[in-house]
Amino acid sequence: MAKKDKLSGNEAVAIAMRQINPGVVAAFPITPSTEVPQYFASFVNDGLVDTEFVPVESEHSAMSASIAASAAGARAMTATSSNGLALMYEMLYIAASSRTPVIMSCVNRTVSGPLNIHNDHSDSMGARDSGWIQVYGENNQEAYDNFIIGTKVAEDPDVMLPFMNCYDGFITSHSVENIELMEDQEVKDFVGEFNPEYALLKSPSAYGPLALQGYHYETKRQQAEGMKNAKEAILKYSAEFEKLTGRKYGLYEEYKLDDAEIAIVIIGSTAGTAKYTVDQLREKGIKAGLLKIRVFRPFPKEEIAEVLKHVKAVAVLDKTCSLNDAGAPLFLEVRSALYDLETRPMLINYIYGLGGRDVKTSDIESVYNDLAEIVKAGKTDNVYRYLGLAEE
Repeated sequence: MAKKDKLSGNEAVAIAMRQINPGVVAAFPITPSTEVPQYFASFVNDGLVDTEFVPVESEHSAMSASIAASAAGARAMTATSSNGLALMYEMLYIAASSRTPVIMSCVNRTVSGPLNIHNDHSDSMGARDSGWIQVYGENNQEAYDNFIIGTKVAEDPDVMLPFMNCYDGFITSHSVENIELMEDQEVKDFVGEFNPEYALLKSPSAYGPLALQGYHYETKRQQAEGMKNAKEAILKYSAEFEKLTGRKYGLYEEYKLDDAEIAIVIIGSTAGTAKYTVDQLREKGIKAGLLKIRVFRPFPKEEIAEVLKHVKAVAVLDKTCSLNDAGAPLFLEVRSALYDLETRPMLINYIYGLGGRDVKTSDIESVYNDLAEIVKAGKTDNVYRYLGLAEE
């Protein structure tokens, strides 16, 4: 039986953690993720969980402690943002290569400098090749649901990779929305017990970051297989989750895309603004559509190519910048996915919302207007563009 409540994204994620009751949570505060361990620490203090809470001296230590706990056989969780994720950088790779399924909420915030506490995706996108599964939520409900599903995915024996639950700082983390919570026992039954085949406190085994020429290559190949298997695991456990809750999740979400002639590809909370804009354009007879990417790692390239192949022109919106004048991360992945199609949509890339710059429906509509002009002209001209710059 679902329980309806009004919660911020951070509080919803902390409640998911309480319902899962992990063995260890190690965390260090950084805006805007601080509330997640703060709420959870109150659950520990009130005796609502059996978790060992470890208040460490840095984010690097938070991930180190999480890796050690997971290797020992405990379910380990944490949360961070921005420069905190950057400080974990070394340990992110070790978590993935050691196949320790740590669950972490990355409350997306721009990476300094210049110093800024507001949202964009430069933190998680900077760690996109560290070997972590990355799933992005549009709203508070998805932040809660993705955390629960992600725990199951990460710990699947054919996956065993850490999971990053990404959602937009302040926009999702601090805004209060209506949400449906699962019953505590439902969550416990769904995720089950963490019972790894190899664990330091269970059987003779070894964990460590050292693998020289004779083994390093094969280790990376095995990680790649685990990431490949994560795609099927996400679909499998999302289907199980749907039976419990009625909420359906896939690798992506199509919005009025079936007959669309022009479309936007996007990640995160701005998808809500874009959906509203699509509705307004549809009322004017414009065949606009939207593809919201939920799962960025593993990247669903075949599936994305299939759902976009009929569209005439596509704009990929990135809330981060690669500073290379060739395209930002989401754009480059989508462009690669479409490359082998015999007939490809014309494709452009917009950088938007850096450092928390507001994105209005008029901004999104201007992108669709540009796409309509591209279709009319039959060419893209400038592929790499910026949306909402002050001088424009």
